[in-house]
Amino acid sequence: MYKMVQEWPLKSKLDPNIYGPVESAITRELIEQEIKGVMTLGEAIERKKLFILDYHDMFLPYVHKVRKIKGKTLYGSRTLFFLTHDCTLRPLAIELTRPPMGDKPQWKQVFTPNLDATSYWLWKLAKAHVNAHDSGYHQLVNHWLRTHCSAEPYRIAANRQLSAMHPIYRYLLPHFRYTMVINALARQMLINAGGIIESSFSPGKYSMELCSDAYVQLWWFDMEALPADLLRRGLAVEDPTAKHSLKLTIEDYPFANDGLDLWAIIKEWVSDYVNHYYPEASLIESDQELQAWWTEVRTKGHEDKKDEPWWPVLKTQDDLIQILTTIIWVVSGHHAAVNFGQYVYAGYFPNRPTIARTNMPTEDQTKTEFVKFLKNPEMALLECFPTQIQATIVMVVLDMLSEHSPDEKYLGDEMEPSWAENPIINDAFQQFSEKLKKLEVIIDARNADVNLKNRCGAGIVPYELLKPTSTSGVTGMGVPNSISI
Repeated sequence: MYKMVQEWPLKSKLDPNIYGPVESAITRELIEQEIKGVMTLGEAIERKKLFILDYHDMFLPYVHKVRKIKGKTLYGSRTLFFLTHDCTLRPLAIELTRPPMGDKPQWKQVFTPNLDATSYWLWKLAKAHVNAHDSGYHQLVNHWLRTHCSAEPYRIAANRQLSAMHPIYRYLLPHFRYTMVINALARQMLINAGGIIESSFSPGKYSMELCSDAYVQLWWFDMEALPADLLRRGLAVEDPTAKHSLKLTIEDYPFANDGLDLWAIIKEWVSDYVNHYYPEASLIESDQELQAWWTEVRTKGHEDKKDEPWWPVLKTQDDLIQILTTIIWVVSGHHAAVNFGQYVYAGYFPNRPTIARTNMPTEDQTKTEFVKFLKNPEMALLECFPTQIQATIVMVVLDMLSEHSPDEKYLGDEMEPSWAENPIINDAFQQFSEKLKKLEVIIDARNADVNLKNRCGAGIVPYELLKPTSTSGVTGMGVPNSISI
């Protein structure tokens, strides 16, 4: 996931006695050379122009283990980008790192998109490694951990602590549809030992271990709210004069622009519902079922994090609104954004390989490997990519995961029967539904705006992942109520 660079020099937080020197090989001089005199490094950071895709510390501890698996290799990686005047990100440099292994010291090298033939092909190979890292992280952390996994405690605690007639149970029920079923199937066929994820993605049999490490290091409930997530990553700053009180540091960021609109629509619907059933804060504090539900989410669903200070308290209407909006966002908008575009963006596997099978030819500087690369760089790239069977399996799985079923239920699509009998809730839901329809028109207009280079242009896939509705099949759009695939 992209983050804004806010400090320099780049340094690892891992133990140097185990993983080697903490300083990055990406220097000030190299960055200023790649920026080509437009500004200094200090000015780029101050003006919020430098961004990073950082898989260094998360992946480096797994390099030694993964390299013992036949047909797989791994590095820690950092990729730096410069924000241009038209809001597109231009890649500047890729750093690949191998920790000390046996009698070999730490190895790290920086690759840049230079024009000479050798650098050009080394850049392509480095990109293949970074794409494999990003594919694994996307699938294991942004997809499985942050949506499928995190939704389970909300569902289980609701079943155990809220009666079927409780207004919050009835409110959340559409957002839990099929989630436990699909997660059970995933544990049988996708993330199981020796399953598709372990055989076809870069962390291999350590995939669930890496996922668990990411949970320990990165998962905070309050940061799963979209505005908080953007602020944490430096992709937005608070600005009371801006739309949604946030100013994006990348103004043409399709996920953030569409997502913040969707978040606001969801939050307004949640607010109407909560304020109707809980007109006074005392009603929330005295609701024993509601309090028991939230306590179980924290203390049983996330028992190893139960004492963290970032958990929201549940005392007021605003507390409940923020909690429910976050949960609904995660299972609807967040999941739609990371799931239903997988085949559209990654079905062509050279665009997004899930595994890198060979080391960089410059790593050990053996004459044989480097000469082989020089003679046939295209073959070196093909040998680095997944095998034909790995690529085919992933293409089939991504096609399946990206598909909407004919009975899919979308946000604002169907009203819970009891709401129709309540004029206030009925009216609030109708407004919610109408705002979602207007959002579709807004998204279509953005995708037709030639000034928005990240979503409109020759060969650019229109960003439609957060359009609320869709037909069945692989469409690259549609936000279901729940994690149903």
